[in-house]
Amino acid sequence: MNDAALDSHVRDIVVDEVFAHAPATLWKALTDGDLMARWLMAPTGFEPAVGNHFTFQTTPAGEWDGVIHCKVLEVVLNERLAYIWKGGHPGNIGYGSMLDTVVTWSLSRVDSGTRLRLVHSGFVTPKNDSALKSMGEAWKKVVHKVGDIACLLH
Repeated sequence: MNDAALDSHVRDIVVDEVFAHAPATLWKALTDGDLMARWLMAPTGFEPAVGNHFTFQTTPAGEWDGVIHCKVLEVVLNERLAYIWKGGHPGNIGYGSMLDTVVTWSLSRVDSGTRLRLVHSGFVTPKNDSALKSMGEAWKKVVHKVGDIACLLH
C-alpha cells in the first residue's frame, strides 16, 4: 500500500432539515422530473424505479463532458430514494475529477412535518476534495429549494 492510499478517506455530505410538509409532498418534489429541474438540474430519463438509468448535464470541464450518470438503487414510496452519482474524467484535477458516489434521500415524519435527510456518500479524499467542498455547500441550498418547491405543491 502506498502513502496516497494510506492518506485516503471516504467522506459523506449530510444535510438534515425539517419541513412543515407531509412526506408525500416532499416525495413528489424529489421524484417528479419537471420539479427536479427546478431544484437541481433537469434529469434525462429519470423514473423512480429501481434499476432505472438517467443522467444530469452540468458544466463540462477538461475532458469531462459534464454528464452525471445515475442509476436508481432504492425506492421506498414517501420514505427513501437512492441513486448512483458518477461523473468526471481521470485526467481532471479538482472540478470534473472522477466521482463515484451515492445520493440518498430519506424522509421521516416528525411532529412538525417531515425530516428530509440527504446523504451524498463516497467522496474519496484527497482526490475528491474539490467536489466535497463545492457540493457540500451546494447541497445545503438544494435541500432548501426542495422545501420551497414543496410549498408550491400545497
